Amino acid sequence: MYVTILLIVFLPVSLQGQEAEEASCKSSEDESCGCAATSRDKAAYTKPVEGEGGAEAPEFDKDTTRTVKSSATTRTNQMVFVRGGDFTMGTDDVRFPQDGEGPARPVRVDSFYADVYEVSNAEFDIFVKETGFVTEAEKFGDSFVLENLISEEVKSEITQAVAGAPWWLPVKGADWRHPEGVDSDIINRMDHPVVHVSWNDAVAYCTWAKKRLPTEAEWEYASRGGLENRLYPWGNNEMPKKEHRMNIWQGKFPEENTEEDGYYSTAPVTSYKPNKFGLYNTAGNVWEWVSDWLSVRHTTELQVNPKGPAKSATNDKVKKGGSYMCHKDYCYRYRNAARSQNTPDSSASNLGFRCFADKLPQGVGEIKVVIR
Repeated sequence: MYVTILLIVFLPVSLQGQEAEEASCKSSEDESCGCAATSRDKAAYTKPVEGEGGAEAPEFDKDTTRTVKSSATTRTNQMVFVRGGDFTMGTDDVRFPQDGEGPARPVRVDSFYADVYEVSNAEFDIFVKETGFVTEAEKFGDSFVLENLISEEVKSEITQAVAGAPWWLPVKGADWRHPEGVDSDIINRMDHPVVHVSWNDAVAYCTWAKKRLPTEAEWEYASRGGLENRLYPWGNNEMPKKEHRMNIWQGKFPEENTEEDGYYSTAPVTSYKPNKFGLYNTAGNVWEWVSDWLSVRHTTELQVNPKGPAKSATNDKVKKGGSYMCHKDYCYRYRNAARSQNTPDSSASNLGFRCFADKLPQGVGEIKVVIR
């Protein structure tokens, strides 16, 4: 039987409280992809060394390094209506205490609309063409890229790597149009999520689209899809029925990605199955900015529509969802409760976003969810 609903989903439970006492939040380097180390004004550098961290410099082959599935269609991101409610935000099964992912705490959010997909290159291209917008990566002239994705020609001109995370390289000319540097493009990746966008860039896009960035509480509520106390958007099993449900690192990071889930870096925004609220790829693929400033201290009292602290002692914004660089053995941050952070002007090859809205913007299609 098929039931069509307006993505009006109810959640019994309670969720996050966000009374912020700022504390420095540094991700542990021995269990991290180093994504928090790619903050533009905080990154510490060292000389790139072959084999540092146990990894030999990988061979670059444009035909095998990246799996690309292209789309010839230009699609306007559709939205789903998410009925507000109570839920449990965060977790008591804390894997990274320094990230502030615990404790489990009750939160209540009002109803909202959420983008079905992460914002794609095609959609960001429309925004840029209509407004002339220039991203911060373009203004700064560089952005952070995973070493494995960079051509040898581009790599030969790089003299620095991020200390503690040498697979992250600052690449001149890397931006949303050139994800791996000047010799790359997005021609066959228009349906992939836009990357190399800062928090400020994301806010500009969402404002233009008559939308906004979600709060962390809204994002996590939407990602959980009405399921209480579950690790992932679909439940606790990482591969239900041995089926890949997200784009994360397969193999040993950073030496080898076997692409068992179908992709080496980003995947099209329509990949895999959506959660019960109809959202795609809230786990893996790319990190997603949220509106909140970072706090690692949370109250366990019920919070209603929390928006995070008024400021961050570390000048960091929160990001959620993990990325294609995450792996359970070292950066287990593709769980619903997990989080990380970067400064608002930071950008990288695994960092994107999606927009939410209080009401459906004019001209935006609404998806109705079919529950089976």
